[in-house]
Amino acid sequence: MAGVNKAILVGNLGRDPELRKTQNGQAVCNFTLATSETWTDKSGERVERTEWHRIVAWGRVGELCHQYLAKGRTVYVEGRIQTREWEDKDGHKRYTTEINATTVNFLGTRGGAGGESGSGGDVETPAGRGGDAPAGAMSGPPVDDDIPF
Repeated sequence: MAGVNKAILVGNLGRDPELRKTQNGQAVCNFTLATSETWTDKSGERVERTEWHRIVAWGRVGELCHQYLAKGRTVYVEGRIQTREWEDKDGHKRYTTEINATTVNFLGTRGGAGGESGSGGDVETPAGRGGDAPAGAMSGPPVDDDIPF
């Protein structure tokens, strides 16, 4: 049976996006996204909880995120959840879970935070648009074809 790995988030950037290039020149943009929920507890107090998400956008999507997004901006992100593992300099295994973005919709105003839907732009990878992305757009990271399942 096939599985589904899809995350859909609407939140605000916690910091300005950072753009880097891989050794082969592919752009990769990283930023954090805060999503919040509020409720009233048993004692009648209003409680708010914020969850932080690491977002990774590749290729042209990453370049556009770096160019147009800033701390506080509201965005809609679709992507897949991915956990990576590595060893730190002390030899300890470290893990991080991030959203590998396939679609990023810019919401709110360009000059700062806001929630006005539709006033921004939509950016998708070719996979998110059925393969009809504009010339120069790149899909996500390279895929390892030696996955054992």
